[in-house]
Amino acid sequence: MRPASSTLKKIFADTLRREGGDNAPLLAWPLACGSKVAEKTSAIGYADGVLTVEVADATWRQQLEGLSRQYIVALKQISAQPVNAIKFVVRNQTERPSR
Repeated sequence: MRPASSTLKKIFADTLRREGGDNAPLLAWPLACGSKVAEKTSAIGYADGVLTVEVADATWRQQLEGLSRQYIVALKQISAQPVNAIKFVVRNQTERPSR
């Protein structure tokens, strides 16, 4: 028997691929990174294959940059929009990109 969380994840991913449009990578971020990281980060922009994610501080940025390949793989499985890179920016140190 399959756990409910994996079934819900599959349903969300299927829906996101079909109906996520240009915002699909933004919507997919919490699913790709997991709930603990999603609580501390925010996907704030997507353009030209680059997802911009806001983080609390430089330590978070450094730690998540080390995991970016893993997140890109997860995003490619969920989002119909291609994510080729993730740019981590420290909150309150950059302008928010348009969505």
